[in-house]
Amino acid sequence: MSVKSCEKIEKSQVALTIEVGAEAFQAAVEKAYRKMRGKINMPGFRPGKAPRKLIERMYGAEVFFEEAINIAFPDAYEEAVKEKELQVVGYPAVELVGDASADGFTFKATVPVYPEVTLGEYKGLTAEKEEVKVTAADVDERLKQLSDRNTRLVSVEREAKEGDTAVIDFEGFLDGAPFDGGKGENHSLELGSHSFVPGFEEQIVGMKAGDEKDIDITFPEDYHADLAGKAVVFKVKCHEVKEKEVPEMDDEFAKDVSEFDTMKELKADLKKKIAEERQKAADREFEDALMTKVAEGITADIPDAMVENQARQFVENFKMQITQQGIPYDQYAQMTGITEAKLLEDAKEPALRQVRMDLALTAVIKAENIEASDEDVEEEFKKLAEQYGMDLEMVKKYVQADQVKDQVVSRKAVALVVDSASAVKPEKKKKTAKKAEDTSEGAAEGEEKPKKAAKKTAKKAADGEEKAANKAADGEEKTAKKTAKKAVKEAKKEEE
Repeated sequence: MSVKSCEKIEKSQVALTIEVGAEAFQAAVEKAYRKMRGKINMPGFRPGKAPRKLIERMYGAEVFFEEAINIAFPDAYEEAVKEKELQVVGYPAVELVGDASADGFTFKATVPVYPEVTLGEYKGLTAEKEEVKVTAADVDERLKQLSDRNTRLVSVEREAKEGDTAVIDFEGFLDGAPFDGGKGENHSLELGSHSFVPGFEEQIVGMKAGDEKDIDITFPEDYHADLAGKAVVFKVKCHEVKEKEVPEMDDEFAKDVSEFDTMKELKADLKKKIAEERQKAADREFEDALMTKVAEGITADIPDAMVENQARQFVENFKMQITQQGIPYDQYAQMTGITEAKLLEDAKEPALRQVRMDLALTAVIKAENIEASDEDVEEEFKKLAEQYGMDLEMVKKYVQADQVKDQVVSRKAVALVVDSASAVKPEKKKKTAKKAEDTSEGAAEGEEKPKKAAKKTAKKAADGEEKAANKAADGEEKTAKKTAKKAVKEAKKEEE
């Protein structure tokens, strides 16, 4: 193998012209003969026993050339990449140059490579950062969540009202015949939750244990195709009505739900925890804003392959999330009508942002010559072991030291950017003369959102798929927080 030329072209691609000589090619032809001879019929010979020379004489000297080229190409290409020290980021586009002969062949491989990156400003940046505040209303809301988690349902002998839970049997009929998915027994339905088709829950209000009732419902036009816009009848029997028994917000409640003896202590602890949570969130947003600026400031001719690879990774992560929620991806795709091509297209924009972020971070690491010591790596292993409640040696068994090292180095690079930056208060939005109009439009939009959230139909799922894909992509771990933690989780599952 010899590299005849190595030329850089647009989009961070390299065009390699590679020649495979007679010796290497003849070795590949021999391999091709041994691979193919069993499928070639020659008079007077059992399958696979005909000599190569006789086969070439009968079918032509080029009979094995195509397969020999396929055999010789990978090694020749890999050697050329290694010789030219190329950092390849995708698969090559290959074309034969001229015709192959007994003396060998020449091919051209155009391959995407890691781009040259020029950093913009990455020190002394400014970004908005929210000032953390915790109000009494915030604490009350957290207390309400605790109260809701400790609220019991108790049976009552009265008519059901909104907010109650009714235990019901139901069966739906379309034109007098039951339809698929329209039946349930001993189903607990919270009235006012809007978890059923619109109009259903409202007609349960007023029923009491032992009551039976026919409920007339017309499905929405955007419901499942078989029932969209159809008028149906649900036969409903109420077995039980339950109301919420809400605990008193007193010192006894504080003792029951926490390690504190008084409500005052519990509130103080909740206020502290909310402040800590919001501070972490503000710090993350500040960090993200700064790193976004660094990423936007780089100059790089990014190859399409890097974006496509990242987009595919986002899609694979999204599929995994769907499956982990108990829905086979194929079933989800059929239900929503989404295609993999659409998911990949939707993921390209966030994928490009992620690629730029990765390139920027790597460039900062290189510019500042940031490294991770053995002590840094060991400390990170200990943190992972403590975080996931695992033995240190078990973590080291499943998580590669290089992964942890990359994570530590990336974190140091981000810290360098953050520590040199300045935080500014977010600017208050100016009021305009169109405030009343904007408020009206906002109210209309706000009214529509709960309706959309309440209607759990296939159409809504399909309409929201682009946002879901983008959310999955945007939620992907930054390079500074790579895959070590995922590996630990997998190791923990196996250990359990």
